[in-house]
Amino acid sequence: MNLEKILAISGKPGLYALKVQTRTGFVAESLLDGKKITVGLRSNVSLLSEISMYTHSAEKPLAEVMRAIAVKENNGPAISHKEDQAKLADYFKEIVPDYDEERVYASDIKKVFNWYNLLQSKDLVSQEEPKIENAEKIVETVVDEVNAATKSAKKLKKE
Repeated sequence: MNLEKILAISGKPGLYALKVQTRTGFVAESLLDGKKITVGLRSNVSLLSEISMYTHSAEKPLAEVMRAIAVKENNGPAISHKEDQAKLADYFKEIVPDYDEERVYASDIKKVFNWYNLLQSKDLVSQEEPKIENAEKIVETVVDEVNAATKSAKKLKKE
């Protein structure tokens, strides 16, 4: 699931796909009705890929929460965001068992389910872990760099 170009714009319903960046802002397309809007740089905009949920141990990226819902629902729709708060909180607790009840509000949980169902209706959710192209090559390169740095450090220590 790639949330890199999916936006939540404050004051606007639903989610938007980033289409084009301009000098004064950008053009976004609504996932609800397909209408394009221009958004200025002063607008309060959040990339879904940058949003995290509070847990007791650390922050959990929204993409991981969405993936957990997709796994639970087998890529199907989740519970409606219009259900009562207790039912939503119980369902969310199944997905993110250690979420911080004091810092994750009912409105946040509603947004997650609303956004998930919108993305699911557009076939933008997935149970699969994101794949990094050339992951093995990247790992080899990092290991080689670490080994070279270790050898360098040992040489400097001897001198």
